[in-house]
Amino acid sequence: MLSGKQALITGSSRGIGRGIALKLADEGAKTAIHYYRNERAAQETLAEVRKRGSDGIVVQADVTRPEEIARMFRSVREAFGKVDIFVSNARPEVPAFFQPPAEITLEQWDTAMDSQAKAFLVGAREAIALMPDGGRIIAITYAEGSRTGGLQPWVGMGSAKAAMESLVRYLAVAVAQRGITVNAISPGWTEDSVLNTLPTAAQDLIRNWHQRGWTPMRRLGTPGDVGDVVALFSSHQARWITGQVVYADGGASLMNAGVPPEIQLG
Repeated sequence: MLSGKQALITGSSRGIGRGIALKLADEGAKTAIHYYRNERAAQETLAEVRKRGSDGIVVQADVTRPEEIARMFRSVREAFGKVDIFVSNARPEVPAFFQPPAEITLEQWDTAMDSQAKAFLVGAREAIALMPDGGRIIAITYAEGSRTGGLQPWVGMGSAKAAMESLVRYLAVAVAQRGITVNAISPGWTEDSVLNTLPTAAQDLIRNWHQRGWTPMRRLGTPGDVGDVVALFSSHQARWITGQVVYADGGASLMNAGVPPEIQLG
C-alpha cells in the first residue's frame, strides 16, 4: 500500500497517465494530475481518484519549458509538501514530432527532445529536491522505438526516449545512497494511448497482429496494466531495483521480428 505517499504524474489527464493515477489512488497515494491543454480531462481524472477514496490536485504545465516544470513543482510543494513518487509520462501530440529523418524539422526534433530527455532531467531534479529518502522516480518510455529504426517517423521521439533511458541510469547512481530508485517502464502497444490517434485501419492492423500472437498474451496492454507496474515499482518491495528499463508488454519484446508469430508460437 502507498498510503501517505504523494505522487506527481505528468500527462495524467488521459491514457496511460490516467491509468497510473487511478492505480496509485487505489493504493492510497495522493496524486497531482498534470495536464497541458485539456483541463476538463484532468478534472475528470481527479474525480475518479476521489471515487477511489484518495485525493489530489490538478496542475498545468508545458513540460517542454523548464520554467513551467518548476512552477508545477511549486504548486505540488504548496499542496503536498513533498513528492514521494514522480512519474514522467507526458508527451506531445503526434503531429508535433512524427516525421521521418529526412523530413523532420528542427522544431519537431526539439519538441521531442525537450518533452522527454530535458523534461525528465528538469522534473527529476525538482522531484529530488522535494523527495524524502526512499522515493521513486519512474520514466515511461518505449524501448522498442528507441532501439529500432523501422518506424521512420518515430525518429525524433525514439531518439528522445533513448536519451531518457540513458539518463535513468545516470540518475539512479546519483541518488542511490538516499535509497531513491530511478527506473523506466516500457509498455508495448496500449489501448487508450498513442494507438488511438492512428487511422482506424492502422489501429485494426496493429490489434490483429498482436492478437494473432505478436504479443504472446494475445492482446494489447491497457493503461491499468501499466499502472500496476508503476505501483509495483513504487512499493517498498521494489527498493532494490534501480537503473533498469523494464518491459511491460505481455511478452511482445521477446518475439523475433524476422519470423512470423505463427511459427514462433508453435
